[in-house]
Amino acid sequence: MNVVITMASSRSELREKCMIILYQIDLRKSLNTPYSVDEIMEENLLIENEFVKEIVYGVLEHQTEIDEKANFYVKDWTIDRLDRTGAAILRIGIFEYLYTDTPPIVIINEAVELAKKYSDESVRKMINAVLDKMIKE
Repeated sequence: MNVVITMASSRSELREKCMIILYQIDLRKSLNTPYSVDEIMEENLLIENEFVKEIVYGVLEHQTEIDEKANFYVKDWTIDRLDRTGAAILRIGIFEYLYTDTPPIVIINEAVELAKKYSDESVRKMINAVLDKMIKE
């Protein structure tokens, strides 16, 4: 699961790093293990990256609102019932939609590609459906 981040890393690779960092933070929270967001980022990045910082800190800052949005669009389910990886991917997609200028088609494609790599088909479909519904409204 190691993706080396260099100056020329693609946004796709950076989103994957964001997902891994958010996964690790969520895991440490659930285990009541002390952590530093900056230290987790340093463990996962060879160099500091503003895009990663924006996404990770943005998701953490707006997580309550992001989770409410996700839960609004999920039928008979909540984001906290998703596996940690799927939840991180969905949170990144919702954050990007609400708070960045990333084109909606890019947000959906990137989230689905990450979900194909790290989640099962049902989680991938749910992520796709939630983002699709949100963007269409």
